[in-house]
Amino acid sequence: MLSKKGIFVSMELTTYISDLLYRYECVIIPGFGAFLTRYKSAHIDDSTSTFNPPSKIVSFNKQLQANDGLFANYVASVEKCSYETALQKIRNFTSEISKDLSAGQTISFKNIGEFSLNEEKSLQFEPLHQQNYSTSAFGLSSFVSPKISREVYKETAKALEEKVPIIFTPEGREAKPYLKYAAIAVIAIAALGFGSLKFYENQVHSFNIAERQKANSLVETQIQEATFVIENPLPVLSLQLPKHSGMYHIVAGAYREEENATKKVEQLREKGFSPLKMQPTRYGLYQVLYASFEERVEALNKLREIQRTENADAWMLVQKIQ
Repeated sequence: MLSKKGIFVSMELTTYISDLLYRYECVIIPGFGAFLTRYKSAHIDDSTSTFNPPSKIVSFNKQLQANDGLFANYVASVEKCSYETALQKIRNFTSEISKDLSAGQTISFKNIGEFSLNEEKSLQFEPLHQQNYSTSAFGLSSFVSPKISREVYKETAKALEEKVPIIFTPEGREAKPYLKYAAIAVIAIAALGFGSLKFYENQVHSFNIAERQKANSLVETQIQEATFVIENPLPVLSLQLPKHSGMYHIVAGAYREEENATKKVEQLREKGFSPLKMQPTRYGLYQVLYASFEERVEALNKLREIQRTENADAWMLVQKIQ
């Protein structure tokens, strides 16, 4: 669909990208580049007296094009299609964008930003600043608060002082001398009460410490006197299980038949991997994992190594597994 600024690309795929930007700091579009988000704390624009909530700033890096599986897996999950079908749809998507950019068009990603080529044919990205991808600031918006004019309040206070002066005269103080002695008596009573309360608190604290020491001494004596005897102890078992934990997993393949997934596990184990066959997905597929990682960067490095030396179709799954 054409607009004054350029072309709006596929509504579905840009919506998927927007969904992922709320949850992840990096969303890679295979063969095109990566959208990155960076947290920005709440701030005040002094020039316009505008209060802005916390936000996530979106940027773009054309160098990050290797498929990490996040975007394709999400498209396949939402549209209920195979991973390969989702990947092909993404390839068509990026191909159309590249063709329109080469023709001099400006490409608009809804709620994200605009792409264009400059005179040197370098890709330029202008983010949409009105969109906030920070979930912690959901429902918050910027607002303008006018500056407080403090000089007005000072002038008002001065005017009130001139109209209602407060004067203390020697006659007023001498007229009621008993007030002075009453005040002294109140202070003396308060000081006496505070001293008594402090003495009582010290006594309670000392008693609690003494009782705690007696209790600890009694427990230590009972422990020293206890004897534990275990007859016919069970033999120690040592189990070596492959460790698969973290959010980032390298997938060797997804199989409709469990038997095929089991064969793949045996093949990978013979090659020295510690594979894992996951429970079937809601689409009935058994996914086999090479390895799992806590850190995204470590997982990406391992994925590229496996794609280069072992399996070019390996991809990354981002989810928590039991």
